Order: sequence, then C-alpha cells, then structure tokens
Amino acid sequence: MSWIAPAVNLADTVSTGPERPMLQSWLDRHRQTLLGKCAGLDAARLACRSAPPSALSLLGLVRHLAEVERGWLRMAAAGEQLDYLYCSAADPDGDIDNAGSADPATDFAVYRREIRLADAAVAELGLDHRCHHPNGTEYSLRWVYLHLIEEYARHNGHADLLRERIDGRTGD
Repeated sequence: MSWIAPAVNLADTVSTGPERPMLQSWLDRHRQTLLGKCAGLDAARLACRSAPPSALSLLGLVRHLAEVERGWLRMAAAGEQLDYLYCSAADPDGDIDNAGSADPATDFAVYRREIRLADAAVAELGLDHRCHHPNGTEYSLRWVYLHLIEEYARHNGHADLLRERIDGRTGD
C-alpha cells in the first residue's frame, strides 16, 4: 500500500491576549492548512505539477516550507549553523524542482521535524530579538513571525489551486 498524506484537524487561533500566542497560533494554523491541503493524497498526486512551465506541486510546497522554517527560525533567528535541506548554490530551487522524485513520507516527517525544531529554537527569544538574514538585513523575531504567516498564506493559496486541480477539493 502506498503512503497517503494524513488528515489534519485545524486548531483555533488565539484572538485575544498577549501577542506571541496570537502570532504562534496563526503560524500553526497556516502550517496545518498546508498539511490539510495534502490530506488523502498519494505520492503521485502530491507530486502533480500545477501547469507548465511551473514545477510547483503540493509536495514541493511542503519541502519549500520546511526550508523556510529552517532558514528563518533556526538559521536567521536562532543563529544555528545549518545547511539547507533541499536547496544549494548549485540547485537553488531543489525543494520545488526535485519534488517529483522525492519520498513524501520522508518529506512530511522532515517538515514536521523542522517545525518542532524551529519552534524550540525560538521559544526563549523575545519578539524584539534581533536576527540577520544571510544578506545582512536585520529583522526582529516579530517581523519573522509576520513574514512566515504571510509566506504561508501566499503558498496556501497556491496549495488551494493545486488541490482543486487534482480532485476539485477546495476549502479551508
């Protein structure tokens, strides 16, 4: 039997109170939304590309957002010295471009691991914590959270269109 992306229950967001739990709840909601767009699909459907010449697929988005989690929270915000998972100077779009031959079970596990490690890496950092992008630009952790929420929102829109193309399913 081939691997099938598991179902996901969307958690509610925090609508009042301190800023950090609200930001975290929106980031978590977007993370779950991405996985929900993949739920019930096998490897072939997860690797289905949107439309030529685009290489974009649901699995490519999962891989890309694992890179985003690692890059922004672990490497930039927490200062961990790591390599990227799928991308390199020689293959800067390896997260998306190489998804067709990837193992989704492995990539989904990597994505979930990156989320756990990213959250742990910044758990003790304040929202005003200063961090640096590799290009040298300084950001606060608050900005990084907002950027991740924006990036997920954009890519979840892509995921919605990809899923609709695969089987007509739309929704949250």
